[in-house]
Amino acid sequence: SPGPSRPRPAPGWARSPRLCSSSPCVMPRRPYKNFFASLKGERKGPRLGAPRFKSRKDARQSIRFTANARWSVTGNGRLSLPKIGAVKVTWSRTLPTTPTSVTVVKDAAGRYFASFAIDTDPAADATRMPNSGQAVGIDLGLTHFTILDDGTKIDSPRFLRRVEKKLKQAQRELSRKQKGSKNREKARLKVARAHARVADARREFHHQLSTKLIRENQAIGMEDLAVNALARTRLAKSVHDAGWSQFVAMLVYKANRYGRTLTKVGRFVPTSRTCSYCGHVDGPKPLHIREWTCPACGALLDRDINSARNVKRAAGLAVSACGAPIRPELVLAQRNEAGSHGFPPEGRAA
Repeated sequence: SPGPSRPRPAPGWARSPRLCSSSPCVMPRRPYKNFFASLKGERKGPRLGAPRFKSRKDARQSIRFTANARWSVTGNGRLSLPKIGAVKVTWSRTLPTTPTSVTVVKDAAGRYFASFAIDTDPAADATRMPNSGQAVGIDLGLTHFTILDDGTKIDSPRFLRRVEKKLKQAQRELSRKQKGSKNREKARLKVARAHARVADARREFHHQLSTKLIRENQAIGMEDLAVNALARTRLAKSVHDAGWSQFVAMLVYKANRYGRTLTKVGRFVPTSRTCSYCGHVDGPKPLHIREWTCPACGALLDRDINSARNVKRAAGLAVSACGAPIRPELVLAQRNEAGSHGFPPEGRAA
């Protein structure tokens, strides 16, 4: 009797790259490996959930081409992909070395991106930026996104708040469209593109600011904020709009890459209610109090600048231990301690 017949491939598979059929079996390996390692306690960080099933109906799609997939970057700057051909690419930067793989991504807004994986030399990256010999304390906020210990305040752009009215209108139009219709897909793309513009602007702002701080400072001190807890308060929308977690993640990987020192101060250190001049710890300070006078030395303190100075001082010993050329600053003695009180600090109340 004849043997079992071979299953017929689905229509269109002959026109698709081989990786389309093999990638679904290979790509989930790492997520499941991390998931099971997290369950056993073998992986650092918060506990991970099970990998989410990815459907062909998802708005975001991606495919990864490895080195043996016969893809290449042509001489005229195009990306040649198997079964697809040469694709015109708008390059954001030149490739420093030959890439080992490329991932083509289609996002929810219908845009296509090519992400290249390359091998770099960590020792060379660490020397790309010269040692600045400077240190800075950072306090993150909502009205001002970043406050530095020298008094510099960088306003929060509030990208979502700027387009919130237009976004509500687009979301309202989407809710009125019939599900499954072409008009609903057009309305969905309109909403997705609005969100994409906000995310792109926020990411660019974070990249520019984090790179500037890393380039100008050898050591950075900042508070270890509980962003997840703050995102469950009445300030949730403003916290998400600021994107603190994304900004901190950029500072962390750039500091590791370029040989900088990033020190996080514990979230329970009373940086907002400690006088940065004399070290006196005052009572609780609600958010509506933006300035306060130290009862011990009489200094008039800006809440955010004072917090940034205390963050820098609290991180000073840890930063010095890591080899950065800085040391904790001198502080004035309190009035009931030995020391000189003849030269009041700048900004002290009369």
